[in-house]
Amino acid sequence: MSKSTLGRLALVLVVLGVAGGLVLFYLSGPNRLPREAVAALPEGDAARGERMFWAAGCTSCHTRPGAKGDAILELAGGLELKTPFGTFVAPNISSDQQDGIGGWSAGDFANAMLRGVAPDGSHYYPAFPYASYARMRPADIVDLYAFMRTLPAVAGVAPGHKLAFPFTIRRGLGLWKQLYLDPEPVIALGPDADEKTRAGRYLVEGPGHCGECHTPRALTGGLKTQAWLAGAVAAEGDGIVPNITPGEGGLSWSAGDIAYYLESGFTPDFDTVGGAMVAVQKNMARLPAEDREAIAAYLKAVPPRPNGYPVRN
Repeated sequence: MSKSTLGRLALVLVVLGVAGGLVLFYLSGPNRLPREAVAALPEGDAARGERMFWAAGCTSCHTRPGAKGDAILELAGGLELKTPFGTFVAPNISSDQQDGIGGWSAGDFANAMLRGVAPDGSHYYPAFPYASYARMRPADIVDLYAFMRTLPAVAGVAPGHKLAFPFTIRRGLGLWKQLYLDPEPVIALGPDADEKTRAGRYLVEGPGHCGECHTPRALTGGLKTQAWLAGAVAAEGDGIVPNITPGEGGLSWSAGDIAYYLESGFTPDFDTVGGAMVAVQKNMARLPAEDREAIAAYLKAVPPRPNGYPVRN
């Protein structure tokens, strides 16, 4: 091969490399909501937003560790989540103008919840379960935003995440979102599914983000939706999150048992809720009874799956 041919080949490879890099850079950028979608957001209703607040479990991560009573509504952040990717720290999402989200617009909040994008255009890490919140209705998002604006403003910035390279590079999360950020339901329900079951699907797959703990993950950290709700190794690597699909190896409780557990914390065997599920159950207990019944109906309708937690790749 002549020198001129080699030169042309090298030039082609350089051009292709640059073009590929530009494509990847473009795909990894923030994918905000269209301006017209933000402009069309309705006025939020704080009373309705309180239901979404408990359904979404905001206090489970963002309440100051150790807080009790009314102090759980002081969303100062600080909870550490230790994972194979590093330690993520829940931020202050109180209504404080400087240290929380009090200075955000409804559009900023919607972009964070539905697209995982911060007001400055950077990607949020998916320790913030926006891959589930992406399935929420915009009306519920702005209702939640309205309610959160009624909560106490708490000064103080939570500590930063403790991550090692390459996880410190947020830009790459845009590619992760291309794979895992999908607003469509995980489980397709047949035409005979009743409204209660459909309401439960929305609560479980969207605001309740139950799959974030109960579904195994790939090495990339994305959910293996083919094993939806089949159980997983705990995010912090300490223990097993159970399979809650119906059938062998899963949750054999009746719909009534499930709804009562979410209300009271008592299992059919007269055991009590434990571990990280304590905070989740306390949130669920604040929902209307029909919401807990809907969640139970959906969990009885999802396809049975063998235990997913042995799956590690």
